[in-house]
Amino acid sequence: MLIIFAQKKLDTFNLIIISAVILLLIVFIAYGLFSKNKKEPIASTNDQLPRQMQMMAYERLTILVDRIALPNLIARVSVPGITAQEMQALLIQNIKEEFSHNITQQLYVSADAWTAVKNLKEQNILLIHQYGKTLPPQATGLDLNKNLLDYCMKNKKGALHEVVNEVLNFEMKKNLLG
Repeated sequence: MLIIFAQKKLDTFNLIIISAVILLLIVFIAYGLFSKNKKEPIASTNDQLPRQMQMMAYERLTILVDRIALPNLIARVSVPGITAQEMQALLIQNIKEEFSHNITQQLYVSADAWTAVKNLKEQNILLIHQYGKTLPPQATGLDLNKNLLDYCMKNKKGALHEVVNEVLNFEMKKNLLG
């Protein structure tokens, strides 16, 4: 009799486990069907990703423009006691490095915005070369920096970084903020 009672108890226990497993399967199947029908919120989240990447690209390019603006660049990388040629090489190297670190941002911004950033880079390198050539061989890095800063203050083209920042801000607001 004890064996029959134990067998009935075991059958009841197995029945409860089997029922629980079936219930869990039903819950998982229902969840799977429910989540398949709810793809719209997931898609809208994925739609936000390109916008976020574009926003980050405009932010990074704004930082790049600020870092390669001649007044900021000179203040950041100026080394006392070096020659004008050494300073010229240092300034150009920094511009190229900053630009290469951000080259992939062109994938997320308009062609006009990217062209504006490239033009700033090229203009700054050209200015550094031009002013470097006008200095005598014994000129110091300080002489080169002074001439470049004078140019920036006296000439509107010297403030091209401000124009490029305006382009980036305008496009970001137009394209991403409505």
